[in-house]
Amino acid sequence: MSIPNADSLAPHAMMPKVTHDEAAEQMFVADLKTFISREIEPGQAALMDAKVIPEMTKRLGRAPKDHIEVRGAMEKEIDYQSWAALVRTAQEMMWDSAGTCVDRQIDELKSLTEVENPKGSLTLDPNFKVPKYIDAMDIHCMPGNYHAVVGENDVRQGALFDRAAAIYHMGRNGGYMNDIRGHTVMSHFFHRWPEKKVDRLLDIGCTVGHSTVAVASYFPKAEAHAIDVGAGLLRYAWARAEHVGVGIHFSQQNAEQTNFPDNTFDLVYSSAVLHETSRKALPRIMAECRRVLKPGGVVIHLEVPGHYSTLDTWGRIRGDYEILYNNEPFWRGALSTDFKGLVEQAGFKDVQSGYQDATAKAKAGEGAFRETSLGVHRSWFIVSAVK
Repeated sequence: MSIPNADSLAPHAMMPKVTHDEAAEQMFVADLKTFISREIEPGQAALMDAKVIPEMTKRLGRAPKDHIEVRGAMEKEIDYQSWAALVRTAQEMMWDSAGTCVDRQIDELKSLTEVENPKGSLTLDPNFKVPKYIDAMDIHCMPGNYHAVVGENDVRQGALFDRAAAIYHMGRNGGYMNDIRGHTVMSHFFHRWPEKKVDRLLDIGCTVGHSTVAVASYFPKAEAHAIDVGAGLLRYAWARAEHVGVGIHFSQQNAEQTNFPDNTFDLVYSSAVLHETSRKALPRIMAECRRVLKPGGVVIHLEVPGHYSTLDTWGRIRGDYEILYNNEPFWRGALSTDFKGLVEQAGFKDVQSGYQDATAKAKAGEGAFRETSLGVHRSWFIVSAVK
């Protein structure tokens, strides 16, 4: 297999470039993740159905009462232990391989934040307090989480996240731009409100602006804002957007309580953010979305496409892995929360929820919004409403 050149793996100036060996390592990690998910993981479900559950039923004299009981038995199986260790090891290898090339060129990346005649802006808060539910652990096992800062003018966490995201999604989320979720948000927007005008928009939990840039590109005359918790993350996101040619106003804020005035935005949205919050934070975020929206404004939240009620026993055990070993403490909550009910309780009207077909380019009249999911990366859960 030939290794792509560095430029083909760096679609914009801020994306850390890779040497031949770094590219080979990162592609190996991506292939390893694919092999584990496609070839090894199905065997765990088969092991559960063919051996673990029948043996439990015979030993207990009844069927297992829930997936947690089954998971306890699975954890005693060497096959399951090996699978779990491989998944965790591949995740750590992903961060390590991305970090190697980021650290090699960190000074160059910092210098790229010196942008002449910027289109957008960056506002950081030296006194910002990261919410406890984020600060408690390194989410996704990402060293330093979203908000670590190393030195002056730091961009490391943003660069690390951007490079690793391409490995993690294995090209299924829009290649190295990783922007399919943003285009999917817009596909849903055009499905429900094809004629609606947007003068101001807000992305909450923007990370490095993957979805922000995509959504803002549909409204070139609109004032685009985006918020997140990490200074280095946002500094990278701002520079990334500037080098891509999209002006966005990034600021370090907590989505539960922002500094935007009431009735500011025509569109407020999030992209795979709610599953990294908490049960206490969720209603506050919904209320804040409503507060900053103009009357008639639209809220859209995109999330992972598998509700807990639709998952089989293995699906639930697989979800528990994310909680226990991939530092996703709200994963089960995200898959079981009634997001439509939360939005309704926040006072929105015309609330709809379902699954939007994933797309790399949103067009009015195209892209289905359906009741059932087509599967991971093929569709995304969406809840949307009007103030």
